[in-house]
Amino acid sequence: MEGKEEDVRLGANKFPERQPIGTAAQGDKDYTEPPAAPLFEPGELSSWSFYRAGIAEFVATFLFLYISILTVMGVVKADSKCSTVGIQGIAWAFGGMIFALVYCTAGISGGHINPAVTFGLFLARKLSLTRAVFYIVMQCLGAICGAGVVKGFKKGLYESKGGGANVVAPGYTKGDGLGAEIVGTFILVYTVFSATDAKRSARDSHVPILAPLPIGFAVFLVHLATIPITGTGINPARSLGAAIIYNKDHAWDDHWIFWVGPFIGAALAAVYHQIVIRAIPFKSRD
Repeated sequence: MEGKEEDVRLGANKFPERQPIGTAAQGDKDYTEPPAAPLFEPGELSSWSFYRAGIAEFVATFLFLYISILTVMGVVKADSKCSTVGIQGIAWAFGGMIFALVYCTAGISGGHINPAVTFGLFLARKLSLTRAVFYIVMQCLGAICGAGVVKGFKKGLYESKGGGANVVAPGYTKGDGLGAEIVGTFILVYTVFSATDAKRSARDSHVPILAPLPIGFAVFLVHLATIPITGTGINPARSLGAAIIYNKDHAWDDHWIFWVGPFIGAALAAVYHQIVIRAIPFKSRD
């Protein structure tokens, strides 16, 4: 036992810490800021990878609406919520599907599955305007098809139980709904920026991180908080798909909230992450 302390000291010197931890790890020496995406990139239109990414966004949003709205229908049609997965189950369906679908499509399209996420990343110059518009169109088409398939199972039940459409719940004002959508989308898009930050990957390479996990978990938590207020939109494509297929007047009365709120929240998250957290505009361009 006498030599044990000496062995520990020698071992510590022989195998030093390979990666600095904490503030010491935040230098830029091992990291180069990726260039901003061009505003217009005409060459994308002749690339198969561009259209493949759009198809991936369509299919992912289709599956997202199919599973999530079907879960909502299963809960609202039951006489007793105790016999269903309840609000917690709905939140898990939304969050779990985002986790799975981001994991599947991240390497193809980036796994946006949400016009608000696409808008936030566009503002941060992570993708071109051409790609952003294409993604949003494909996401909306996928959402419409996903909700349409759910309605096809039992039209009468779908129409009588709200069709999973987002509306501001009784007892809340339109301002309440707008605020809930802004903050909820801010949480989601800020999580997306943080989980996919290239500098984080370079700096914290000793800490394994699976980006889809915190993104899906953020969706789950936001749904737990805001389902009682707006049914939780935070995704304009999800709200549009359900509203078009349900197509009742009261679903359209509040629909603007589910576009304006998420886009404001996404813009705030982009500004906060890029300017406050990363301070990119203030960095020298050596």
